[in-house]
Amino acid sequence: MSRSAAETGAPTSGLLDSYRVAREPYYRAVGDEVALYEAAYSVRMPIMLKGPTGCGKTRFVEYMAWKLGKPLITVACNEDMTASDLVGRFLLDASGTRWQDGPLALAARHGAICYLDEVVEARQDTTVVIHPLTDARRILPLEKKGEIIEAHPDFQVVISYNPGYQSLMKDLKQSTKQRFGALDFNYPEHETEAEIVAHESGVGVDVAKNLVHIAERARNLKGHGLDEGISTRMLIYAGSLIAKGVAPLAACRVALVRPITDDPDMRDALDSAVTTYF
Repeated sequence: MSRSAAETGAPTSGLLDSYRVAREPYYRAVGDEVALYEAAYSVRMPIMLKGPTGCGKTRFVEYMAWKLGKPLITVACNEDMTASDLVGRFLLDASGTRWQDGPLALAARHGAICYLDEVVEARQDTTVVIHPLTDARRILPLEKKGEIIEAHPDFQVVISYNPGYQSLMKDLKQSTKQRFGALDFNYPEHETEAEIVAHESGVGVDVAKNLVHIAERARNLKGHGLDEGISTRMLIYAGSLIAKGVAPLAACRVALVRPITDDPDMRDALDSAVTTYF
């Protein structure tokens, strides 16, 4: 099998220009996660981000890619994704067959951060293709092409998943987990979350604090009628509607209550929480 020349450390290919984060994403650090990620990237440690949906995992990766000046290739994982979707495949065109790198191969070949979002949604026989890239070998075999890509010095794998959705049928293998360092994410403290909601949605801080109060009450119901609490992302949606002139009660029903439950009693309980603050 032939080997690529990625290990030479050549400048990142112009092919990845469209994957660069053009402007600084707003990210409010809540601990030492930025410093820990920078240290992990300096030794190219693969990183796993663990936390509930809508708590800032993806925004964090975007911010770190911008801060480090590296291209970011994001893959939204799903149960129909195959290994070929990640590494690449042969395609037919007018000239015959040609090879097209998948997002993982593109990142490894040219030196990008490859972010596999909600990786637990992918089949286990698909995710094992990242194994040789996430240990000391740092290679990606392209068996169909007869090539081994040696990962570019700038390449890193980042994955995320929600531990609350773990099950016997949907979880990462220990052989996968133990290839990664892990950072835990959760919803920020009240004042910090209100600051984030106000900044991102355009509402005043007082309105943002009321939205966070509603979310905190809903999160207390997780496992007692709700599968998942109200996320920071949902609060930003509600705040954005309010900032556009939508009445707070209507905005909260549309963005906070109706998306997370169809149970009439639970909806009534959450609607009552909304009326407490608006």
